[in-house]
Amino acid sequence: MSTATEQEFVWSDALLLGYGPMDDTHREFVETVLAMQSASDDGFAAALDAFIEHAERHFSEEADWMRSTGFPATDCHIDEHNAVLKSLYEVKEHLAKGGNPEAGRRLTAELMRWFPGHADYMDASLAQWMVKKRTGGTPVVLRRGIVKNEDGGN
Repeated sequence: MSTATEQEFVWSDALLLGYGPMDDTHREFVETVLAMQSASDDGFAAALDAFIEHAERHFSEEADWMRSTGFPATDCHIDEHNAVLKSLYEVKEHLAKGGNPEAGRRLTAELMRWFPGHADYMDASLAQWMVKKRTGGTPVVLRRGIVKNEDGGN
């Protein structure tokens, strides 16, 4: 049974942060998580491996950006990435020992819950920092089809 979070986990302009390289990587993050969600039990380990490959590259790239530009929240951001990687490696080991893919499905659901908040807070700060470092300004993000509520929220 899918939660509302799982049902709503799709790439959309709502996830854009205004730093192209990061937005491209985030689109791939969503796609690889969705591939894990839809994988059969027999195919789950391969989908997890593909996601781990993505996450290692994704998190390494962000760490390089943070370190090379002196991003103030580098340690906190990297710690969060490392916690995700630790969980991924634990599930991979569980599956390698013949464990039930249900642990991987729970991890997939948790990634779907975690990512939007991580992107909104930690990655949005990094995206703004990167754009400011490169252009001297802040990102302009055009989001199609997003309607604001009367209180200003989405």
